[in-house]
Amino acid sequence: MGPMILKAKWYILGLLVMVLATVPVWGSDYMLLCCLLFLLYLAMSQMWNLLTGYSGLLSLGQQAFIGTSAYTVAILCNYYGVNIWLCIISGGIFSVIMALFMSLFIFRMKGIYFGIGTWVFAETLLLWVSNWEYVKYGVGHFISPDPVPSMTQIYFAAFIIGIGSVALVYAILRSRLGLGLMAMRDDDDVAETMGVEVFRSKLYCFLIGAFVTGLAAGVIYTFQVFVKPDNCFSIDWTVKLVFIVIIGGIGTIEGPIVGSFIFVLLSQFLSGIASYSMLILGVIAIIIILTAPKGIMGTLQERLGFEILSPRRK
Repeated sequence: MGPMILKAKWYILGLLVMVLATVPVWGSDYMLLCCLLFLLYLAMSQMWNLLTGYSGLLSLGQQAFIGTSAYTVAILCNYYGVNIWLCIISGGIFSVIMALFMSLFIFRMKGIYFGIGTWVFAETLLLWVSNWEYVKYGVGHFISPDPVPSMTQIYFAAFIIGIGSVALVYAILRSRLGLGLMAMRDDDDVAETMGVEVFRSKLYCFLIGAFVTGLAAGVIYTFQVFVKPDNCFSIDWTVKLVFIVIIGGIGTIEGPIVGSFIFVLLSQFLSGIASYSMLILGVIAIIIILTAPKGIMGTLQERLGFEILSPRRK
């Protein structure tokens, strides 16, 4: 019965991937938009979950990579006429460079101090870009690529990044690096005595998270067309990722999938009362935390042993 259940899980996952891959064929424009947002939030939340849920690196500054990528895309596209897809890839690369620079300072910190350090870096970038003449201070930029990518092209870029992020996390967690990350999350010192190279593992995880987050952010702002410091460097980005992972199930691969789906649905439903949406999402998160402390998928795994993408190796 075990192998049959395992096959059924993979068939279901394959079917979901096929459905998402064919949305431009059968879906309406609104459905395409919702699936686009789902895939991009999925990619970014998988990276936050990899950092915090599996590696114990509490990041409150993911907006640093989002803003870095967004402005990289805007500058290369508007000032130098670079192809938009090369701009997006460059956004991911510059996010990695930013992560390398951040790591020189924040990797001396642990726990909540690490989180505060990432947040301070993001706020510093916000202030710097807002006062940088080269990017017209805090006025912002319209992204004007030539040629302009179609909505279908943008969607397939989001599809590759979203599905790729799940596959990447799954592969990492089933590798030696993943085993080291989970051991490191439980206890840094014990993991180090067992031969885990703690600093190198943290750095790899941090750089991977920055790159994928940067790619997703580049696609988001290519679609949204306009970048502005107080938007792309806003802590609201990290708040959204925390919400997605917490309600879906931190420390599970399936958690960000479920959380992203719920978040996009709620965001669309609450779009008419945008000024209260974050408050309502906060209340929902508190209710989930009180009733299911490990999130939806985490609670299902704990109580029923239900798991689709297991990081454990046989």
